[in-house]
Amino acid sequence: MERLRALWHYRGFVISMVAREFRSRYLGSLLGSLWSVLNPLAMIFIYTVIFSRVMRAKLPGIDDSMAYGMFICAGLLPWTYFIELLGRFPNIFLDQAALIKKVNFPRITLPVIAFLSSTINFVIIFTIFLGFLALTGRFPGWVVLAFIPLLVIQQLFVIGLGILLGSINVFFRDVGQFLNVVLQFWFWFTPIVYPATILPERVRSLIWLNPLTSLVLAYQHIILYHQWPQWSHFIPHAVGALLALVAGFMVFNRLSAEMVDEL
Repeated sequence: MERLRALWHYRGFVISMVAREFRSRYLGSLLGSLWSVLNPLAMIFIYTVIFSRVMRAKLPGIDDSMAYGMFICAGLLPWTYFIELLGRFPNIFLDQAALIKKVNFPRITLPVIAFLSSTINFVIIFTIFLGFLALTGRFPGWVVLAFIPLLVIQQLFVIGLGILLGSINVFFRDVGQFLNVVLQFWFWFTPIVYPATILPERVRSLIWLNPLTSLVLAYQHIILYHQWPQWSHFIPHAVGALLALVAGFMVFNRLSAEMVDEL
């Protein structure tokens, strides 16, 4: 509650930093913030039109020329959100070292700023994707609301893991570099660009150990089959995400007092 009160007290600082970060991302470009729309449009066009129509990539058992592109986008957009946010956390305190040393403010605002900035970017991209589905007559309907609780589980997990890594990386700078390597393997152990059914049974049992596998499959089933997830399957994911969040804040509380000296 103390941290929540501190965040509320510094809400103006958080909002201004998020707005500044969004503006600086496109600062100096002729089209400005319009690139936040053009970039995801180009990506969605490539995966849904180029892959499906030009390369004629198809999913087995689905008679839809655009199914493979929709399959990739349904998994890739949440994954991109995941790695963008997780990739920012290891250096979240290092990048703001000068600010931390000179200004007295709650350090927990820095992860919140990163979270809000990445979330706004994802909402823009995902809204464009849903608009594309609506224009092509493939909008999944009300079942798309199932994305919300699944994304909340994903967000809790990445925030907890990210704060944990960000706190440790202040003292052991190899954490950020190691994470980049892990994320490359993590991507290919997640069924984003391939259906899990094409894998041998032994490999398939391994990727189920990946906490993101069930989430990505649920995203894909929502978009392709318009199916609601089996919520009971995600109880372990929700518990694991909460444990990651608690562990992240415990480590942050333990190390935050020593960060300034290390920075």
